[in-house]
Amino acid sequence: MLALGCELDPDQEVVRTRLEDYFLRPPSHAPCTACGTVMTVHIVERMASVIPAFNSSMRSDRNTYVGKRFVHVKNPYLDSMDEDILYHLDLGTKTHNLPAVFGDVKFVCVGRSPNRMKAFALFMHKELGLEEAEEDIKDICAGTDRYCMYKTGPVLTISHGMGIPSISVMLHELIKLLHHAQCCDVTIIRIGTSGGIGIAPGTVVITDIAVDSFFKPRFEQVILDNIVTRSTELHKELSEELFNCSKEIPNFRTLIGHTMCTYDFYEGQGRLDGALCSFSREKKLDYLKRAYKAGVRNIEMESTVLAAMCGLCGLKAAVVCVTLLDRLDCDQINLPHDVLVEYQQWPQLLISNFITRRLGLCD
Repeated sequence: MLALGCELDPDQEVVRTRLEDYFLRPPSHAPCTACGTVMTVHIVERMASVIPAFNSSMRSDRNTYVGKRFVHVKNPYLDSMDEDILYHLDLGTKTHNLPAVFGDVKFVCVGRSPNRMKAFALFMHKELGLEEAEEDIKDICAGTDRYCMYKTGPVLTISHGMGIPSISVMLHELIKLLHHAQCCDVTIIRIGTSGGIGIAPGTVVITDIAVDSFFKPRFEQVILDNIVTRSTELHKELSEELFNCSKEIPNFRTLIGHTMCTYDFYEGQGRLDGALCSFSREKKLDYLKRAYKAGVRNIEMESTVLAAMCGLCGLKAAVVCVTLLDRLDCDQINLPHDVLVEYQQWPQLLISNFITRRLGLCD
């Protein structure tokens, strides 16, 4: 039994039907029938049956093939489907040759705004020195108005909308896309804006752990009538690599810290300027100061589910967001437009530097 607030292994899920009931079977170890590699298998249970029993043909999602880390799905039903329609991305396993189109993807950059992600794709096109004309960079998801997607060399850029529900839908289909395309060694990075806590506007926060509104490193997903709790720790080495990249950019304010993810922009983040407000200014400040003491340096609305889903599917993930205000000082964003535009470009600049260095394109 696990206590509330305990640290979770990224590969473990805890299922509970009541607040105090957790059921987690210890990991077991077994050799792969194909290559003999010893694998760790984690199984989650609640009494009789929460997850359908795996049969002998279902392999562990922790297989490693010749040093390549593939993207794994954790759904035993996908293999039995004649076709997988990625409805919200306007893609499918029968209508598109996914390995041919996406098989070389190594970096996936996601963010809220379609316009911002298109601008980032065009920016990466220049940074990578690609030969195709900018007008040839088309929205792959143009057949739907849910999300936008652009591919520039090994970099896939996707919008995810605002909030956990929106990015969750995109991540389910993105992870299946990468799996069907047989992509390997993929890094996914969320770039965006956030509200800071106790730090100057314009500071870029690289998230080490995404926490919920109680400052706990967990994401709670309601599945049927159960609450499944998943770990939200992000890839430590990736965060440190990004931080080291930031040191090479002049006049670039950056730090590594916890990011708090909320389900709401107003009351959920302690704002006093929403249509509803049921707390005092003093309670708001007390809450934000406690968040700062717990290690939280910024607030946004997508990081916990991204960390949880990527961790379970073998994706190295990071969250890089610039702050637009210090929430201890104010609730509304009142910076001049040109300053906002400049701040929003800083996470893109850092990720561009990171990608080009990974690809060996920097001097």
